[in-house]
Amino acid sequence: MKFQLDFSFSSHQKISCKDQVTLLGSCFAESIGEKFERNKFHSLTNPYGIIFNPLSLATCISEIISEKKYSENELIQQNGLWHSFQHHGSFSFPDKNSALQKINSEIERAAVALKKPGWLIVTFGSAFVYTHTKTERTVANCHKIPGTEFEKKLLTTAEIVAAWKEQLASLKKFNPYLKILFTVSPVRYLRDGLIENNISKSTLLLAVHELCKDHNTVYFPAYELVNDVLRDYRFFKEDMVHPTQQAVDFVWQKFSDAMLDEESKSALKEV
Repeated sequence: MKFQLDFSFSSHQKISCKDQVTLLGSCFAESIGEKFERNKFHSLTNPYGIIFNPLSLATCISEIISEKKYSENELIQQNGLWHSFQHHGSFSFPDKNSALQKINSEIERAAVALKKPGWLIVTFGSAFVYTHTKTERTVANCHKIPGTEFEKKLLTTAEIVAAWKEQLASLKKFNPYLKILFTVSPVRYLRDGLIENNISKSTLLLAVHELCKDHNTVYFPAYELVNDVLRDYRFFKEDMVHPTQQAVDFVWQKFSDAMLDEESKSALKEV
């Protein structure tokens, strides 16, 4: 008697323990990034902090490639802190110079990382975006600014694909030896609504399917492993949206089996 779907995944492109691995995206990217760090890989996770939507993530890539330097006129002040609309709240400080120092130093680190042979792992979280109406800019984080100052929109598959095809072309010029892996976060975003979350995830999956037609691009099915293979609520935390550590460990094991080369698998056993 079977109590779980059989699901196998393999890739002819493998990650080596000698590779530089850079991760961008949602809180699930943080969970997987911790696994790389704990197992002594050369890794850098979320140099902009946690970001959910594909357009803001595409902007991250553009800024890293150009080695953008932020200045104080690109920051906003809210609730006694200086923020960047393009960054997570972990980059916000009471002092604007501290915010700028962290923002710019992380961009420098990310540019160095992406120039090395290795992998960029991108995890899309949500296809919903918020546009700041005054500046007409898509933001990565609203920083508790009143919702009346933003317009919410569901991206189309075409918009995501167009933004990321441009960045994939730029990455190929920036580092011809860089390989790209996309995932879709299994975390449910219930603040959008359950139906809306499913529409959002479907949009992301369709976009990634289109992007992975590129020969240097791979899709890893983290979303399917959690929501179609594990399925049960016992694999989610009390909030019923975030995977438990057991679920993350399961995904990491599947990832290791499919994506790591034999030398790296052997190294994992020694850590």
